[in-house]
Amino acid sequence: MTHRPFVVRIRNATLLATLATVGMAAGFLPAAHAANRPMAKHSADKAAEAVGGPLPANGVARVNDVVITQDQLDQAVRATNAPDTPALRTSIKNQLIARELFRQAAQKQHYESRPQVVAAVEQAKTAAMTAAYLRDQVKPAPVTDADVKAKYDAIVATLGESEYKPSAIAVKDADTAQTVLTQLKKGTDFAQLAKQYSQGPGAAQGGALNWVSFKTPIQPGNTQNWPQPLAEVLVKLPQGGVSSAPVQIGDAYWILRVDEKRPTQIPQYDQIKDALRKQLEQVALEKATAQVVVDLMKNARIQQQ
Repeated sequence: MTHRPFVVRIRNATLLATLATVGMAAGFLPAAHAANRPMAKHSADKAAEAVGGPLPANGVARVNDVVITQDQLDQAVRATNAPDTPALRTSIKNQLIARELFRQAAQKQHYESRPQVVAAVEQAKTAAMTAAYLRDQVKPAPVTDADVKAKYDAIVATLGESEYKPSAIAVKDADTAQTVLTQLKKGTDFAQLAKQYSQGPGAAQGGALNWVSFKTPIQPGNTQNWPQPLAEVLVKLPQGGVSSAPVQIGDAYWILRVDEKRPTQIPQYDQIKDALRKQLEQVALEKATAQVVVDLMKNARIQQQ
């Protein structure tokens, strides 16, 4: 059987370049040259034959003397997390072709020696080397089913009979806090004032915070990471109530409102055990990483200003 030469005809170069740029920005296109180095050539005739000859069995395209493989195309398609369709594969293949054209043009003009490229390569090498080292050295303690259940029980034990959906305005000085309270008494919308004045959490959302519950009377260390004075004010407010005076926490002045109040709704263990496991695994990872840092610092000379 006679194979006809494989030739890529690009009818819309602008579209192809745009697709390739998008693909590179998304970071999912593998470089064709990484797996396929240019073939060795001893003459112009052999070069022409290599480019014009049939593709190897695993090739989907050839750009000059570089073959783009089926594996590279499959990898790029999977990285999109989109339905695998012929149209998508054609689009991704065109992106791979355009990217390889860019690479070859840059290499021809010796871009690899430019300072910013050298620096980027060194940064990528450092990042890859560090990531590999950490994968080998950081050994977090395994999280058991018993650990997850214990975490669930500990959280449930801190919950009170009621839970609150609060909003908050946090400002940096007492005068601004008093201005906010005065405007609230005049009927100005709480969310509007939060967006205007607050420097605290949820400011862009009108000061809205997540549901929270405290076992009462409030006990130190049992406030769901809330400052105890704020928790004590919150549980005394009725639904719709606003704190009558600013609550000072450090250098910030807080004004609270209870948007909603209801009996505490405790999720079933099976509903949240996966989320709790991920939290515990993250804590274990951070702890193990910190230990690696401590061990390295023991034999290091570190100077700081």
